[in-house]
Amino acid sequence: MITVLQVISAVILTVLVLLQERGSGLGALGGGGAAAPYQTKRGIGKVMFWATIVVAMLFAVFSVLNLAH
Repeated sequence: MITVLQVISAVILTVLVLLQERGSGLGALGGGGAAAPYQTKRGIGKVMFWATIVVAMLFAVFSVLNLAH
């Protein structure tokens, strides 16, 4: 069960990282490169930022639990 949760969180984390606005992810493919490197996060960008952090922490917890199991 923990392995399934780990795989699901890995897929979600990968999608969230690729959808980030800055960098060379999917945002840059449509011409949405970072014009100003330091901007205040707003709207969906802020939600995706925090969701990425939460999913990364969940992935880490599932990985440790999988090692202990």
